[in-house]
Amino acid sequence: QVQLVESGGGLVQPGGSLRLSCAASGSIFRLNAMGWYRQAPGKQRELVAAITDGGSINYADSVKGRFTISRDNAKNTVYLQMNSLKPEDTAVYYCNAAVRTSMWSGFNDYWGQGTQVTVSS
Repeated sequence: QVQLVESGGGLVQPGGSLRLSCAASGSIFRLNAMGWYRQAPGKQRELVAAITDGGSINYADSVKGRFTISRDNAKNTVYLQMNSLKPEDTAVYYCNAAVRTSMWSGFNDYWGQGTQVTVSS
């Protein structure tokens, strides 16, 4: 089994910053892409940013230039640095990882429990 544990959410004023972390643990043979998704009330879950184990990165247009995703492969951890936060960034942020649990298995998606980010004055 694989667990993803997120941390770093909270309440911040517009223009402020937060850093999210997500550590993967458990039966991990190989981690491929790791990423962050978010879901605001009444809206569908959307991709925020993703990074492969080789370092290729993809951002949603709405966060380009403000958010930075990075990962530490030795720690199986992905980070999301969020700057210049706006009220529309308010959502529950979920960590996602594509994981092989053995050399005989394919990649399966795993999700964290979510962490609330609220941007408000």
